[in-house]
This record gives sequence, C-alpha cells and structure tokens, in this order.
Amino acid sequence: MTHFTYLALGDSYTIGEQVLLQESFPCQVVQLLRQNKTMKNSGSETSFTAPEIIAKTGWTTDELTSAIEKNTLLPQYDFVSLLIGVNNQYRGRSLHEFETGFTYLLQMAIQFAANQAKKVFVLSIPDWGITPFAEARLPDGQGRDSKKIAGEIDAFNEVCKKVSALHNCIYIDITASQRADGNNAEFLAADGLHPSAKEYAKWARLLSEAMMAA
Repeated sequence: MTHFTYLALGDSYTIGEQVLLQESFPCQVVQLLRQNKTMKNSGSETSFTAPEIIAKTGWTTDELTSAIEKNTLLPQYDFVSLLIGVNNQYRGRSLHEFETGFTYLLQMAIQFAANQAKKVFVLSIPDWGITPFAEARLPDGQGRDSKKIAGEIDAFNEVCKKVSALHNCIYIDITASQRADGNNAEFLAADGLHPSAKEYAKWARLLSEAMMAA
C-alpha cells in the first residue's frame, strides 16, 4: 500500500479560523484525494494520512519560519502547500522583507518535498479588503481603503507568483474567485473576515486537482 503525506504551512487561512478543522482546505483536500476514482482504480492500494498543519492565526513569514524550526516534522512529505503573507501586508511590512521571508519558506517547503519542487503548491493571498470586516468603521470613525489593500495584496501575490516560478513550484490563484465571493455571507465565517467551509471547498478542489496532476 502507498501512503501519501501532506504538510500544510500558513496562517489563519490554512488552519481554518472560525470553521471546524475538517472544514479547513487542507482537510478537504485529503477528503477529495481519498474519494478520487482515478486513485482508487490505479491498480494499487493508496491511502492519504491526515494533513499535518503548521499554521496559526496572525502569523507572518518570520513567525511561520520560527514555528517550523521549533517543530519536529517528518523528513519529507509527498505534498506541501504554502499560503502566507496576509499578516505581513496587514501589519504594513515591506514588500522586500516579505520576498526575503517568503523565499526562505518556499525553499524549506521544497526540502520537505524531497526537493521535488512540483510537489510544492503556493496558494495566493486572499483579499481581506473586500470583506464586511474591512468595511466596518474603525474606532476613530475612519474606514479602510479597500483599493489600497487590494493593490498591496496584488503586489504581495506578484512576489508569490514570481518566486514560485523561479523555484519551479506550482502557483494557484484563489484570490480572483475569493474576491467574487468576499462579501457574500454564504462564503464567509461568522467573523465576516475569514472564509467559510464553502469558500475553502473551492480552494480544496483546485489544490487537489493540482496534486493529482503532479
């Protein structure tokens, strides 16, 4: 029997803030892979272990790096995903600092994937600026500039896309479809900021298809 392993690295979007663990996109990915008919009919028995998730709400690139270095992980995994950067943008960190930190994380992810870059999947950063949370007034009565947030998210994602290409990793754009549903209660968690299980299901479908192709 072939056992497949999956390591998911990130922040609140990876851990699934405000939803059940099994509704997070890494858990939904494993469920989709377990149900896949192609795998079931491959002629050999396969199984997918539960995803190992290193992620926490609020983490920036440096905080994720520190957590990875403090955890004892497997020597290698069949698949690795990385979704990080929104908190760098939220805290006003520089794009240059993000690129340095993101590059280091991606190199770590490749090592975890036994140096098989095509087994590493980078998900783009969602745009929190179009959510009800972002539209709510701040204590001083001022509103947030959604266009400014969107522009910064786009710049951060350009870094993710560029660095992924340089390292031959797979880049998956989930931001465009997330923006389309970012103000729809059906696709939002109770806090009006994080995605609901239904939004994560879209990401899981794209990621599972990319994993199958790999």
